[in-house]
Amino acid sequence: MKRVTAVTLPLAILLAVSLAMAQGDSRTLRGTVIDKNENPLASAVVHLKNVRTMSVRTYITDTAGTYRFSGLDPNVDYELHAETDNLTSTPRTISSFDTRKEIVVPLKVDKEKKNP
Repeated sequence: MKRVTAVTLPLAILLAVSLAMAQGDSRTLRGTVIDKNENPLASAVVHLKNVRTMSVRTYITDTAGTYRFSGLDPNVDYELHAETDNLTSTPRTISSFDTRKEIVVPLKVDKEKKNP
């Protein structure tokens, strides 16, 4: 069995505290995807783009049309939209100036997708 050295233990504690603080500062984004008649849409694809890194996360809505993204960096802006078949929602922006820990954004999928 390895012995914990005087250097290893403080580093492990620092890492644990840093991870706990980072998780405490993160945000959650959730909402419901609905059609033009305001019915929830199951299996719609929600796209969330980090505008700093340009990375995209996706979520497929559940049977109630709900989606959820957690662990979002509060210092980053995000772009959000939903799609299903040949329809899309109006893009929404989640600003880093929005200080809420939990943000709720309903998405209405009621516009035809534009061809590239």
